[in-house]
Amino acid sequence: MIGSFSIGFLRIGWLDVVDVLLVTVLFYQLYKLLTGSVALKVFLGLMSIYLLYLVVRAAGMELLTTILGQFMSVGVLASIILFQQEIRRFLLTIGKATTFERMRMFAWRRDPAAEKMNITPFVEAAKSLASKNTGALIAFTLGSDLQLYADSGDLIDATISKRLLMSIFNKTSPLHDGAVIITNNRLQAARCILPVSENPDVPASMGLRHRAAIGLSEVTDAVVLVVSEETGQISLVRSGEVFRNLAPADLRARLNEFLFDAAPKAAAPASSAAEVAA
Repeated sequence: MIGSFSIGFLRIGWLDVVDVLLVTVLFYQLYKLLTGSVALKVFLGLMSIYLLYLVVRAAGMELLTTILGQFMSVGVLASIILFQQEIRRFLLTIGKATTFERMRMFAWRRDPAAEKMNITPFVEAAKSLASKNTGALIAFTLGSDLQLYADSGDLIDATISKRLLMSIFNKTSPLHDGAVIITNNRLQAARCILPVSENPDVPASMGLRHRAAIGLSEVTDAVVLVVSEETGQISLVRSGEVFRNLAPADLRARLNEFLFDAAPKAAAPASSAAEVAA
């Protein structure tokens, strides 16, 4: 074998090394996906049954081998049913990492209108809403398509303005409960339902809005603006990372950085969702 080498009585090729490394990465990602969830205990239970099946088959226990063999024969189908949420999250993560829209080599194809979006209405609206302890949730579309989440709410397709954002998140408005989605410099939809993060390390001090923002950022590349109804704090969430207690100037700098790849100016420190809130 070309490029092979020997370790004792074993002869190993470079393809074998790559194969082992890829399997290691796959199992590590699987472990990260299942850690902290009930699915990990289910997975360990299935592995225990499989090991027991190997032992009883090697020992020649025909009756128990037959029973466990019938169970193992439907193991793949049972795994798909039991781990459907985890499989969906895994595929969404792969899609998020490999989407063509996020590849820098295609940056020249980005919609020029999106580059020129005026972020002042968002900064001013967030400032006003925070002063009144009025909650808000705004998701900015980047490479990932948020049409699925936009369809869960009410389609608006309107020009962005501070007054429109204020009226939507007014506590008496029928559209205030849910998220607003911004796409191509337009307010695409309101009252949208976002996926809630299942990360057990999210601090209890973060409410449903923060969890929804974290959940969306875990499965897409969207940037999410959150105004807390309880504390009036302004936060930004990207890739599961929460930037909390932002002043208007910090918010503007972060939005410029995250949406337009501009250099940050005066940015507040970030805290991951796994950190305990101060």
